[in-house]
Amino acid sequence: MALSPVHAPSKLPVLVRAAFDRARASGDLNFYPTLVAVLRVNAIPFQLRFCPSLAHKPQHPRSSDSDATTTTTTTTTTNPFLHPSPALLIAPLPPSHTLLLNRFAIVPHHFLLITSTFHPQTDLLTPADLAAALAVQAAYEDQTAGGELFVFFNSGAHSGASQPHRHLQLLPVASMRAGLDEPDGGGWDVLAATLLDGAQAGGAAVRPGLPFATFAAPVARRVGAEEAHALYLGLYRRACEAVGVRGAAGQEAGEARISYNLALARGAMVLCPRLAEGAAVVGEGGEEVGLLALNGTVLAGTALVKSQKEWDALTADPEQLGRILGKIGLPAAGVDS
Repeated sequence: MALSPVHAPSKLPVLVRAAFDRARASGDLNFYPTLVAVLRVNAIPFQLRFCPSLAHKPQHPRSSDSDATTTTTTTTTTNPFLHPSPALLIAPLPPSHTLLLNRFAIVPHHFLLITSTFHPQTDLLTPADLAAALAVQAAYEDQTAGGELFVFFNSGAHSGASQPHRHLQLLPVASMRAGLDEPDGGGWDVLAATLLDGAQAGGAAVRPGLPFATFAAPVARRVGAEEAHALYLGLYRRACEAVGVRGAAGQEAGEARISYNLALARGAMVLCPRLAEGAAVVGEGGEEVGLLALNGTVLAGTALVKSQKEWDALTADPEQLGRILGKIGLPAAGVDS
């Protein structure tokens, strides 16, 4: 049975900004300023942001298999999405989702699309999830002159997921440019939006110099829920095949067989299989100074560090960022079309 169309709220950008300003003023939302530099990874510009305050952010349970099997009985203390704070609520999104501010933001107006009841982050997305995400993205962009919305999803132990209740994250691209001094942002653009030109028949998206493999497909602005879901499943199955995981060919629901990040940006749907959450950052003397962990914002071409030593090491040696990116997924050169 076809799903009913999802109707995102009118004046969505205004609602997001107003909710963000109110929650920040009341102390219900924490906004952390960052330093930013644009580093070149094989000529591809990546944002590196530095936010020491996030080192002290309260941690939610990790989105592991054990979390996913026990969360239905947890309290709101461990699941902030079951009964979210009214101060963080942007709007309900009937019939099955809710729009909520991200309580810990380093990018202004960062918000979330959550399932109104508990569904595991480790399960495959549903047609309803994708329909809601695409409807919100289209509404936001239609109502913002020149505005873009980057949507991403983290799933699995190596994806950077930190909360087992299903949620997609949404970032205004204009906000992601905050702090970039040069008029062109140092050449930075949303990475996922640049990958369609290199997408091959099998879904592999090849951009020269990108250290990790991605799979991409064009997604129409007003695509139906089932068609969007079919595109997503095609990318997921292709990624499972590339990783060497069996059993995904006929899978349409249930727990994902791999860790991955998904992104929606500028008419592109991009999936990145993940083999590691990150890797050690090494200082000038060869000593480990921290760990760079990456979530779905890697598909926007961004990374975040929380210590001065990590910031100093990566800005002094941008090639190290490329080496770390090469460890989080499949090598791009090893994926056939």
